[in-house]
Amino acid sequence: MTSDREKVRLIFGLKIKQLRGELGLSTYDLADKTGLSPSYLNEIEKGKKYPKTEKVFALAKALNSTYDTLVSLQVNKALEPVVELLNSNILNELPLDLFGIEPTYFLEVMANAPAKLSAFINTLIEIGRNYDLSVEQFYFSVLRTYQAMHHNYFEELEAQADAFLTDNPLPQLPEQRTDWLISILNQTYQCTVEFYDETTQPALLSLRSVYLPEQSKLLVNNKLSTEQRVFTLAREVGYHRLNQTVRPLESSVLEARSFDEVLHNFQASYFARCILIPRSRLLDELRTLVQQPNWSNDRMLGMLAEAAVTPEMFLLRVTNLLSGYFELNDLFFLRFNQLASGRFLLAKELHLSKLHTPHGVARDEHYCRRQVSVTILNELRQLQQSGQWDGQPICRAQRISFATNDTTYFVFSIAKSSPPTTDNSSVNIGFPITDTLLERLPFIGDPSLPTTPVGETCERCPIADCTVRAAPPTELNQQQRTAHIQQTIAQLRAGNQPA
Repeated sequence: MTSDREKVRLIFGLKIKQLRGELGLSTYDLADKTGLSPSYLNEIEKGKKYPKTEKVFALAKALNSTYDTLVSLQVNKALEPVVELLNSNILNELPLDLFGIEPTYFLEVMANAPAKLSAFINTLIEIGRNYDLSVEQFYFSVLRTYQAMHHNYFEELEAQADAFLTDNPLPQLPEQRTDWLISILNQTYQCTVEFYDETTQPALLSLRSVYLPEQSKLLVNNKLSTEQRVFTLAREVGYHRLNQTVRPLESSVLEARSFDEVLHNFQASYFARCILIPRSRLLDELRTLVQQPNWSNDRMLGMLAEAAVTPEMFLLRVTNLLSGYFELNDLFFLRFNQLASGRFLLAKELHLSKLHTPHGVARDEHYCRRQVSVTILNELRQLQQSGQWDGQPICRAQRISFATNDTTYFVFSIAKSSPPTTDNSSVNIGFPITDTLLERLPFIGDPSLPTTPVGETCERCPIADCTVRAAPPTELNQQQRTAHIQQTIAQLRAGNQPA
């Protein structure tokens, strides 16, 4: 956060740097004129130090200025955009320190070309508004970038979880985990747990939990599955163990008050997955899995059952260890929701090395109905409607080949219902297929797996004979019309008659 005192230091430092530049003085030249050291002047210009009165007078004299001009918060026209930025909330909303960027560096860049950078920032804000990008969505975008920077593996959180499990061993029987976690919350953190339903808290039925800090009480929706309940309790332990008081109070972030809330929610959730799925236990299973010559849906479901957690928790934990221990960083994680209306929504995505396909390309487009992440949801819905679903997750795998760019991926998906809502969800891990990956994960070449041509969305798909298309290829047609016009203009400029 940028405090008022920090703003004063930053503005003062930018003034000094600007005046020094206008006079053509180096830091060493100004040091000779003022008797101040070059390193101290550098600290002043970066907004880290604010000089005493006599030193301000010395700077004013050396820079052909006055004491009042330097200490005033009034700036010349060139620095006005910088001050506007400081007085806005943008710097507080941008977690620059998370990426190793000091606010002073950001402001230095802006001071060198304030009008251009201010226009650029305003353009980004305008784009966000046009696409209904909320503050929460912005924070989650920043978080995904942070996760990708670290390949979604955080050793410090892993170590915290290991230390916790040394003091509080995970029960062998999954049915004992709820009481184990409630006991830890009660006895170690003096946090009480209370379950609610439609009769006690009807307004909270869409949420999984609510924390009341004034009472140190966690309210938990009684409609959750056992696995969801255990995760909710484990995340609450994470908040307390990591001493995170700045945190969302609801299970779903209704309104993010700061990026710290989003970051701490992620860290507590990561910690929860670590203690419920210890890395030592899962690593052994993954080492066996990556050596298999053939893919097995049942093997994956068996690993999930052994972990006794939700599919999303399990596959996110798998991404942690595949990147952290197997250096399989070129992967993506997706969660699709199938709403009661039948609509498909890409609710969560994480791309560890680059932006893979598919991704959140545009609003109101229809994701390809051929992709396993969607076909598995249709299969689950049909089983539910026919009364044949036994309540257990289903797993499917597929090689998909995108018709637009010839990239091929291996994707495996697990689908299940998502209480307390009536939605179903699929969670998916995908890898772009390369010769190196085929050597490291032999099961990707399993000849029994289907390889299916797919599009990203129906609106962008060139597959003409698709029988499950949900919308015409409007975006593709527009792109082709534009390309044809550009080709015609190029031919005319070359003196050729267009065909």
